[in-house]
Amino acid sequence: MRHIETIAFQASRAEIAQNARRSLVAQYGDVAPDEADVIVALGGDGFMLETLHATQELEAPVYGMNCGTIGFLMNEFGEDGLVDRLRGAEEEVINPLAMRAECANGSRHEALAINEVSLLRQGPQAAKLKISVNGRARMEELVCDGALVSTPAGSTAYNYSAHGPILPINAEVLALTAVAAFRPRRWRGALLPKNAEVRFDILDPEKRPVMADADGKSVRDVVWVEIRSEPKISHRILFDPGHGLEERLTREQFT
Repeated sequence: MRHIETIAFQASRAEIAQNARRSLVAQYGDVAPDEADVIVALGGDGFMLETLHATQELEAPVYGMNCGTIGFLMNEFGEDGLVDRLRGAEEEVINPLAMRAECANGSRHEALAINEVSLLRQGPQAAKLKISVNGRARMEELVCDGALVSTPAGSTAYNYSAHGPILPINAEVLALTAVAAFRPRRWRGALLPKNAEVRFDILDPEKRPVMADADGKSVRDVVWVEIRSEPKISHRILFDPGHGLEERLTREQFT
């Protein structure tokens, strides 16, 4: 059983989440995240990602309660017996992706992504991408609306919408998935070792501009993007027993 004495409640700006926070704080108290044994995030999946990024330097795990729409990373909302739920929760540990990108003006940017890093065309014309893995060119030209690299935790999000595979949470692989591939038309992507480094070079970036996005942090007019898993950062997420990511990823494949 997990030792729980202090809880930090974080809520999205949505009214339902703010009301839930006020009620929970009145029952269980509230401390700053850096003083908490566990952090409770109230909102949807987007807010859960924000919370994980904001608290990645802290030791406390994050337990989400759904006050949003989908809530794939969240637990069912309930005020009663919260401390017992937190003590008995199962822990999943995931590593984010690290993105490095260079723009046409020479500026460089870095970001982390728990779900995926995606490249998307900025204008009306399809993007043209060269794909290299661990320094070796694997596809000289992919004509598409975009492409993405997904973690197992993010494989049911944008990756799945782009017809990418759902990955078991403990799989030591990343999904490389095309978005509306035009040429090669039937290419749907690849499964890569977790330690692989993927590089996208944008071909003809002035005529076919491309943006890169890492969990909502966007960079426009990129000329190249490098993506790799970041093992030095670990996000600890808590789930009610029997409702962890492994179960959710399996269940998603049969719905």
